[in-house]
Amino acid sequence: MTPIPFDNSYARLPERFYASRAPTPVAAPRLIRLNRALAQDLGLDPDWLAGPEGVAALAGNRVPEGATPLAAAYAGHQFGQFVPQLGDGRAILLGEVIDRAGQRRDIQLKGSGPTPFSRRGDGRAALGPVLREYLVSEAMAALGIPTTRALAAVATGEAVARDTVLPGAILTRVAASHIRVGTFQFFATRGDVEGLRALADHVIARHYPEATGSEKPYRALLEGVVARQAALVARWLLVGFVHGVMNTDNMSVAGETIDYGPCAFLDAYDPRTVFSSIDRNGRYAYGEQPRIALWNLTRLAETLLPLLAPHETEAVAEAEAALAGYAPCFEAAYHGGLNAKLGLTGIRDGDPALAGDLMKRMAENQADFTRTFRSLCAAAERPEAETALRDLFVDPTAYDAWASRWRARLAQEDRDPAAAATAMRQVNPAFIPRNHRVEEMIEAAVERDDFAPFEAFLAVLSRPYDDQPASAPYAEPPEGGGVGYRTFCGT
Repeated sequence: MTPIPFDNSYARLPERFYASRAPTPVAAPRLIRLNRALAQDLGLDPDWLAGPEGVAALAGNRVPEGATPLAAAYAGHQFGQFVPQLGDGRAILLGEVIDRAGQRRDIQLKGSGPTPFSRRGDGRAALGPVLREYLVSEAMAALGIPTTRALAAVATGEAVARDTVLPGAILTRVAASHIRVGTFQFFATRGDVEGLRALADHVIARHYPEATGSEKPYRALLEGVVARQAALVARWLLVGFVHGVMNTDNMSVAGETIDYGPCAFLDAYDPRTVFSSIDRNGRYAYGEQPRIALWNLTRLAETLLPLLAPHETEAVAEAEAALAGYAPCFEAAYHGGLNAKLGLTGIRDGDPALAGDLMKRMAENQADFTRTFRSLCAAAERPEAETALRDLFVDPTAYDAWASRWRARLAQEDRDPAAAATAMRQVNPAFIPRNHRVEEMIEAAVERDDFAPFEAFLAVLSRPYDDQPASAPYAEPPEGGGVGYRTFCGT
C-alpha cells in the first residue's frame, strides 16, 4: 500500500483543464507543523508524513507514488475586472484521497514553485502568509465554518523576495476540491461548451450528486452552489470574518472558505471595515460580502447559460430563478444565526429589527464584536453581568435602551436562563484569531524562528467556544479597537 492512497479524478479530465507540473524542490525542508488529527481523518499515517520521506513529499522534493501533480487552469474577476487566464501560479495539486468519512479531498502544495500560470511570479510563499492561512483556516474549522484545511507547514530553507527578503514556506492544503467560479469562467470565455459540460458533470458527481437525478441537473447544480454560498457568507458575518479578496477565482463551488490572503476578523464592529491594503474602494468590506457573493454567483450563472436551456431567453430565465434563491437562503441563515447568538429560538416578527438595532448601536459605540456577543451569554443568565457588557459601549445607555427589549423577548422563550446561556456559548466564540495576536505570532516566527506563539495560539483557537480562563489574554481586543489595521496579500 502506498503511503498516500491517491485516486485522482481531476487528472482524468481533458488535458486542457490543467498543466502537468511537478513541484520545484527546495534547499532545506524542515517540518514546522503537521496536523496529525487531520492526517488520520484522511487515512494517512502521521508518523510517515513527519518522517524524512513524508517531509520530502510535503516540501515538493519528492513526488509520492500515485500522485499526478498539476496546476489547474481558471480565469476570474479580480476586483471586478475580468482576467481570462489566471490558474494555479504557486500551487500544485498532488492528487486526491478518499477520507475515512468517504469524502474525496484534494491535497495541494501551496508555494511549491512556478507553473505555466505564474505570470512572472516565483511560485513561492513566504512563511508569514503560510502561518496565517494555517492558523486561520484551522480556527474556522473549529468554529464550525466550512473551510479548506491545513495539513502541514514546511519551511523551505530558502528566501523569497517580496517588499523585503523573507523566509520561504509551503502549506499543504486540503479541500473538498479547488474548483472555483473562475474555473467555469475559464471555459465559458473560450466558448468551450464541451469543456464546460465536462466540468459541470464533474462538479455534480463530486459535490452535488443529488442533482444527477434532477430533470434539470445544471440548474440544480447552480441552485446547490447558490444555497451553499449564501449559508457560508452568513456564517462569516456571524463571527465577524472578513475574507478580504472575494474575487471569483477565490470562490469555491464546493461551498468552502478558500484562500486566506488578506483576511482578518472584526474587533470594534463597523460594517464598512476593510482590512486589505489593495481594497482601496471597499469592494470587499465586511458588510459588502453578501452582495459580492451574489455578484460572483451571477457570474457563475452566466457561464452555465449554454447548459441551462437551448435558447438564451429560456436559459436566462432558468438562471434568474436559481439566483432568486440566494436572498431567502442568506436571510434564513443570517437571521437564524443572529437569533441563536441572542439566545432566541425560531424567528418571530420583530426579531431581525431587534438584532439590527443592536448592531447599529454597536457600530455607533465602537463595541467589540466578539466580546459583545460573548458577554451577552453571561448577561442572559445573570443580569448583574451586564455591568461589564455596558462598558463595551462608549455610551453605556445605548446598550440599556436595547437590553430592555432583548430581555422582554427572552422572557417569551420560556427557557431556563442557564440553558439559554449554555446554548449561546455554543455559537458565540470567546476566542477568534485576533489580528494583533496573529501579527505577534508571525513576527516571532519570521524574526526569531520562534514557533511557540504559533503553537500556543493554535491550541487556544482549537476550542473557541470554551472559556479557557488561563488563556484570557487571547480574548482581549487591541488598544484602539484595531482601527487602521491592514493586511497584505503575500504574493
